[in-house]
Amino acid sequence: MAFATRNFVRAAASSAAATAAAKKLVVKHVTVIGGGLMGAGIAQVAAASGHTVVLVDQSDEILKKSTKGIEESLKRVTKKKFADKPEAGAEFIEKTLKNLTTSTDAVAVVHSTDLVIEAIVENQEIKNELFKRLDKFAPEHTIFASNTSSLQITQLANSTTRQDRFGGLHFFNPVPMMKLVEVIKTPMTSQKTFESLVDFSKAVGKSPVSCKDTPGFIVNRLLVPYMMEAVRLFERGDASKEDIDVAMKLGAGYPMGPFELLDYVGLDTSKYIIDGWHSLEPNNPLFAPSPLLNKLVEEKKLGKKTGEGFYKYK
Repeated sequence: MAFATRNFVRAAASSAAATAAAKKLVVKHVTVIGGGLMGAGIAQVAAASGHTVVLVDQSDEILKKSTKGIEESLKRVTKKKFADKPEAGAEFIEKTLKNLTTSTDAVAVVHSTDLVIEAIVENQEIKNELFKRLDKFAPEHTIFASNTSSLQITQLANSTTRQDRFGGLHFFNPVPMMKLVEVIKTPMTSQKTFESLVDFSKAVGKSPVSCKDTPGFIVNRLLVPYMMEAVRLFERGDASKEDIDVAMKLGAGYPMGPFELLDYVGLDTSKYIIDGWHSLEPNNPLFAPSPLLNKLVEEKKLGKKTGEGFYKYK
């Protein structure tokens, strides 16, 4: 009888452990690495939805600029959200900022976080080095996610020992306004991790869509080849860039034409993406480089941020 009881207790304990292991992680504490537009935007929506957030970057100067940008963004949000209730708007800003702190030491803050979201420069080696370092200090339960728009999540996950707790969370710019988040599941991402990332996306007020770890995920996989085909159309002399932009705005209902969008995104960013995809699939005609795009980037004509790209800006 005692033997049977011991077996029953062991079985119950094993079952309880299995149930606990299968439970999704409820994300409460978030660490965002990168204080640029994307990182600050992600930190803002996470803090605004009640999460405890630490925003990390290399210097206090960068973080002060990021915090100021978040405050200004929150003021714009409250003008719409609390148009008739200025006191409620002020309270919303105060609560959000209370949930947000900053740090220049990523290692020191990841020991108590549930989710690390990386939003730094689009460089494979730099991202891998970051994840490899943080992997040593983050708790076992902590999920790692990258906001990359062009790099393979699988390659980033392989720099850590937590491939099953690694996924992609691709937000869109500007983060507080754009509702979409692409949740990327690699072949190694556990179902529990994937569901936790989906739940987190919903908790910050976004609409998540899921995708496998394919180049560009969903949006950029369709959008970048579309923009590149517009460039090729112009390169061949089939139509002017102005007429192509007008055609896509009036004929397809797009808010921007492809050349306007390229200038907005940055020609260097677009070139970086297409070059990366071309190296992965050199025989894919959709990923073929553009001589004109390469020439403009070489001339430092990168779009709106430099005052000239396909168009000139004052």
